[in-house]
Amino acid sequence: MLRTSGSRDLWVNGQGFISVNNHGCDQLQVEVLRGRNRRGSCSSRYYVGVLDKKTKQMEVHNAQLFSLQPVVPGESTAKDETDAHDTKSYRQKVDSLIEAFGTNKQKRALSSRRLNQVGSESLQQAVAQAASNIIQQKGIEVLQQEVADSKAQAEAALYLPPCNPEAEKEADVYPFNQLLSDIEFDALESVGRKMSELSKDELLSMKEKGSPQLVVRHLEFLPSDTPSRDRMSRCVWYLSLLINLAHEKKVNRKFGSKDDCPRIIQNKVMKAFTVESFNNGRVMNMVSSSMKVKLASYCLALLLHMNSMTANLTLLHQDLGLPETRILEVAKAMGLRLNKVVTDVIGRGDQHRLACLELPLAKYDHPGQRNKRRKLH
Repeated sequence: MLRTSGSRDLWVNGQGFISVNNHGCDQLQVEVLRGRNRRGSCSSRYYVGVLDKKTKQMEVHNAQLFSLQPVVPGESTAKDETDAHDTKSYRQKVDSLIEAFGTNKQKRALSSRRLNQVGSESLQQAVAQAASNIIQQKGIEVLQQEVADSKAQAEAALYLPPCNPEAEKEADVYPFNQLLSDIEFDALESVGRKMSELSKDELLSMKEKGSPQLVVRHLEFLPSDTPSRDRMSRCVWYLSLLINLAHEKKVNRKFGSKDDCPRIIQNKVMKAFTVESFNNGRVMNMVSSSMKVKLASYCLALLLHMNSMTANLTLLHQDLGLPETRILEVAKAMGLRLNKVVTDVIGRGDQHRLACLELPLAKYDHPGQRNKRRKLH
């Protein structure tokens, strides 16, 4: 035991001996001494004692204790591992625990999720690359135009009849069998026959009662040959039914029964041109504003087949009770070409707007695009 000037007892610590060949001695013994106070608590000061075997005297020197760890090239140190662990997310830490201590089921689920993650990342990269290539090839303006067109087509599809813009014949653009199927057309045989047998007095009475102008005009000029007359009278009756439906707000199951409407036609118009709503615990069929626009588009498509791909928009908006601007928007959405004609009725010249279907279909700027161009200019 050695006593220092600081009144502390120093105990020789036999943790290890190091043989050295300096200090002019043949052999020196180095001992590591650790300071302790009287209560036995560890002091923060360390000493090194050098024992000379010849003189049997020890020299005590101040020292610092270092903990050295071997470093293997290529392996990360403990500090790097700690930093990497701190930068991991909660999910990554949980995955590490599952890899080390998880059950086989958890490990299989982890492997499956990582495979799916790699697949989604590859898909995202492929989509981003494809989008970049398309933008470089077509340009941003062309893509914006295509997006606007597709959006307009999606909105128009809600109220326009089925359209085939790639059709070779004008009659196939808005197919007649999409307006009236063969079964529905056959069901109109009896009511169409009654239409074709109306006398001039009965037509005059219809005018006085305020019947739709388009219906009366077509009945006045029915074809003479039997097949064409039969086809036209059935279309006129169906057109009259659609126009009458456009003036209704609430529709019940008795709609059209006064005119001997076939059940299949009644079910068709209720399903295609009305919306269901709940009122006082009862389901009611309503003709909303969007359904009125849909009725206008189907009436317009039917008129095109009745008049050699031409329709009078002025009479149509008057019969339906819709603004002329709304009818013009429908005609433009259907790709029809618009023009004006002057008709002489009882010595009075009136301007009527006509819509014609010609291939290729006409394309018009959408209202949003026109406003955008005005702002740019």
